[in-house]
Amino acid sequence: MMILNMWMLVIIMFILGNLIFVSKHKHLLIVLLSLEFIVLTIFFFMMIVFNNINYDMYMLMVFLVFSVCEGALGLSILVSMIRTHGNDYFQSFNIL
Repeated sequence: MMILNMWMLVIIMFILGNLIFVSKHKHLLIVLLSLEFIVLTIFFFMMIVFNNINYDMYMLMVFLVFSVCEGALGLSILVSMIRTHGNDYFQSFNIL
């Protein structure tokens, strides 16, 4: 029963993270936070699966390293966008 509750929590977290990512696309910071929330959800999912099959947790450390690198790249994009444009609105940032 406890495993079922953990699976439901992970599924709800993943759905909420995706809904925030899709609906709140006005600010870059909210998009980056929702992506980090999705990465955290995937980490919880991998931790549950690896505990169920008695697998080594080494791959979780590799996953955390890549997620930290992804977060650092997102923050550097956010800082450069704020320095050049003054805010993090997507409307003021002309991609084309």
